Amino acid sequence: MKIAVRYYSKGGNTKKIALAIAKAVGVEAKPITEPLSEDVDILFLGTAPYAFDVDDNVKKYIQNISVHVGKAALFSTAAGLKSIRKYVAKYFDEKNIPLDNNEFSCRGSYLMFHKGRPNADDEQNAVQFARKIIS
Repeated sequence: MKIAVRYYSKGGNTKKIALAIAKAVGVEAKPITEPLSEDVDILFLGTAPYAFDVDDNVKKYIQNISVHVGKAALFSTAAGLKSIRKYVAKYFDEKNIPLDNNEFSCRGSYLMFHKGRPNADDEQNAVQFARKIIS
């Protein structure tokens, strides 16, 4: 099974979770500046909602996928919102890439909120999420 992990992270929170997921599934986590170069069965894609949306770079990344992706599994870190699905679903639909029904989200530190997050428990929960997706 071919698996890829890509992320967009401004403050390092999402990158931390991406690294945990990548380690659990035995691949390298890469930023979205590195496009997929080959077909994958599962794409783990992570970001955070910024101002009640995802960054345009994430949307462009999805729109520019040029290889076959069996399915995508979403993960995110955020100070407030718990899901990025509604912000990216239409872009995956346009590419005919199904989204896994499961999604991982945890708190991320932002300014004075949620200091120390994501923490070791969040990373372990992300690992369990990833293992569930690939099983």
